[in-house]
Amino acid sequence: MTEALLVSNALLWVAVLVLGAVVVALVRQIGVLHERVRPAGALALSAGPTVGAAAPRLEAIDLAGVAHAVGHASPDGRDTLLFFLSPSCPVCKALLPALASLGRDAQLRVVLASDGDLAEHAAFVARERITLPYLLSAPLGLAYRVGKLPWAVLIDAAGIVRAQGLVNSREHLESLLEAQAQGVASIQEWLQRERSKGAA
Repeated sequence: MTEALLVSNALLWVAVLVLGAVVVALVRQIGVLHERVRPAGALALSAGPTVGAAAPRLEAIDLAGVAHAVGHASPDGRDTLLFFLSPSCPVCKALLPALASLGRDAQLRVVLASDGDLAEHAAFVARERITLPYLLSAPLGLAYRVGKLPWAVLIDAAGIVRAQGLVNSREHLESLLEAQAQGVASIQEWLQRERSKGAA
C-alpha cells in the first residue's frame, strides 16, 4: 500500500511539472501573439478625400434648419470630427456615448452627418438624446465619398483632412486622433513605419 501511495505521489508530481511547463509555454506564446497582433485602428479604405488634402467645402443644414460650413478653416481653431451615421445602424448607436465624450473636448468639434427622411432622424435624435450638431445632407456624404457606415473624417482647424476611416469602436475613433498626433494618415501606416525601423 505504501508503494502504491509513493507511485501515485510521484505520478502526480510529474503531472504538475508537465502542466507547469505547458502553462509557461502558453504564456510565452500569448506574449508573442500580443507583439504580433497590434491595434488595427480605423480601417482606411481608398474611398474618401485624400489625407493631407483640403477637405471638400460645402454648406449643410442641421435638423433645426441652421446652415453649417463643413470643411472650411475653423475660426475657433478647433479640429472637426465628422461622423457619418444612420438611425438603423446598431454600431453607430453604440458609438454615440463615445462621440458625446469626445465632443466635450475643448479642442475638438464633433459633428454628426447623415441623409434621408427628416422625421426619422428627428425621432432618432430625440430617442437617443443626441446633443451634438446633426447635419442632414446627401451632398455631404457624396462629397466625402462615404460608402460604408459608420465612417469618420478628421479635419484639422485649417480645413485639411488628417485621418479617416471605417470605425467600429471607440478605439477606432481614438486612432484617428492618434494618427493625426503621429503625423500619419492611419495607424496602419504608423505600424508599417515602426516595423521598417525595427527591421533596419
